[in-house]
Amino acid sequence: MSDKKKALFICLGNICRSPIAEAVFLKAIANAGVADQWEVDSAAIGSWHVGRSPDHRALATMKKHDLPYSNKARQIKKADFEHYDYIFGMDGENIEDLKQRAPKEGGKAKMLLLGNFDPQQPGAIIRDPYYDSGSEGFEQCYVQCVRCCDSFLAKAQKGEI
Repeated sequence: MSDKKKALFICLGNICRSPIAEAVFLKAIANAGVADQWEVDSAAIGSWHVGRSPDHRALATMKKHDLPYSNKARQIKKADFEHYDYIFGMDGENIEDLKQRAPKEGGKAKMLLLGNFDPQQPGAIIRDPYYDSGSEGFEQCYVQCVRCCDSFLAKAQKGEI
């Protein structure tokens, strides 16, 4: 049995917000020297993009910030609720969808709104930039994910979560 902590980042399609959050958190745990203590992934609520790479604007944003990424979109499954310790939704709708999909009994994952860890805007949603015409929303998503992931990691390392 692994004693690693496990975090799963969720958004609607797993091609914009959740891959960025996953990559940001991977960098945060690497920078903190605790990468070997974590298992990190991302997934979608819906199945529309399963098997696809993230949106080209998400990939460009990750590349700009030196965040390597090669995962493909996948959909959340029931087993994820038992496997992961933390499942992060990007907005309230994600959280509601997660609650509906969670097993009635047996799931150990804490379902958390990632924006609740934003020290500048607690409770803020990570806005979906998918329908934006440019890349500015992806950059905003990245900046917000950095704040939230750093804050979450600090609290997790102190045992506050």
